[in-house]
Amino acid sequence: MNANSEQMEGKWDQIKGKIKEKWGELTDDDIALYNGRRDQFFGKLKERYGIDREDAEKRMKDIMDTLGGGSASCCSCGSSHDKNA
Repeated sequence: MNANSEQMEGKWDQIKGKIKEKWGELTDDDIALYNGRRDQFFGKLKERYGIDREDAEKRMKDIMDTLGGGSASCCSCGSSHDKNA
């Protein structure tokens, strides 16, 4: 693993941690849905917390902004990030 992929994995770990702080009932598998199956991810938030998609997207953007990501996507590495979930 090169330094760039290690940075991306570290960033994803930070994102997962922030999501768990905010929505503790989500499992690692639920969180992994964010990278690829966002409709299902947002469905889990609606099911467990009653949060509509627009609100959930805003909250995810806030998480990304807090971590310096600046966008609602984790990164551009193309990894599903769920191999260590």
